[in-house]
Amino acid sequence: MFEWVVGIVESMGYLGIFLLMFIENVFPPIPSEVIMPLAGFAAARGELELWLVILSGTLGSIAGAWFWYFIGLWFGRKRCEWIIDRYGRWLTLSREDFDKAYDWFHWRAGWAVGLGRMLPTIRTLISVPAGVARMPQLAFLAWTSLGTIGWTALLAYAGVILESHYDAVESYIDPLSKGVIAVVVIVYVYRLVTFKPSPRRP
Repeated sequence: MFEWVVGIVESMGYLGIFLLMFIENVFPPIPSEVIMPLAGFAAARGELELWLVILSGTLGSIAGAWFWYFIGLWFGRKRCEWIIDRYGRWLTLSREDFDKAYDWFHWRAGWAVGLGRMLPTIRTLISVPAGVARMPQLAFLAWTSLGTIGWTALLAYAGVILESHYDAVESYIDPLSKGVIAVVVIVYVYRLVTFKPSPRRP
């Protein structure tokens, strides 16, 4: 994955960064923690402009967030409840869990989206409840942009700072990415085994 991301950034430049960050939001196993620091490396070497690196990454990430927002908007609350009633065990989510999350999100949507966009894994998933809760689109765009700019700028600047250690990056990023995936799988299996569904409602 590391070499593939490097190849895209080197061959496609800003467009490659945009596309990678869009894909990263649609298909989370491609981590932004790899994409943006690599783009920052390129900027540190004078191959790209740092502000355009941040802009390209931010726009691609926002486009991916919009994708999941509209998925959530299309599903809506009723479809989500129908899915949870039938497949809640496999989602490790009960109707009660969903109702609590929905009520919490309804009152804290702005902060949830803004901060959620700066947290690994959560930054992708947070767009779905925003759509399900029918968060106003302009508010969603504003909070998503705020959080996304902060995240992409932080990662890009990290790439600039670590530019002298470019050759050593792969040795710790790949294991870290695999470790994150392993933790997600372990947590899912635990929740699956200990899951207790709520009584089904009409």
